[in-house]
Amino acid sequence: MSNYSTDADILEYEPTIKEYGVIDFSSYHAKTTADIQRHLRIEWWPRVSRSQTASQYFNTTHLEMDNTKLQAAQLKRTAVYHVLAYYILPQLTQHGAEPDRFRMMIDFYKARFRDELDMVLQDGVEYDFDSSGAVENTEKQPEHFNRLVR
Repeated sequence: MSNYSTDADILEYEPTIKEYGVIDFSSYHAKTTADIQRHLRIEWWPRVSRSQTASQYFNTTHLEMDNTKLQAAQLKRTAVYHVLAYYILPQLTQHGAEPDRFRMMIDFYKARFRDELDMVLQDGVEYDFDSSGAVENTEKQPEHFNRLVR
């Protein structure tokens, strides 16, 4: 599967980011994709793999999530916020006692990343359970809606 974001996507949100000396972000996109997939394996996949609606697709509840069945377009904004907060901006900050401009941007994009990931989880992760090549509406329903999850 390809990465969820590209350098062009980063420049849509921070058009001047390359003026600070970091020119190529390509290695960070792969790291971000892996990080987002890890978040989904931790926060979303355990609930889905045990649910009644997913039982029609699985023989066992111990299957791993297939990253190729995720829809990259749904996770693009999440990836942009993540790569900025966790990989690009930390290289630019001074890491001093007083927060500088980049430290404030890191905090901003970390919060945006968390908000966006939560929105994706609440909206329903688009996952091609039946490997048909298209995500049907029944495959992207939010797992928990107005229910207490313990």
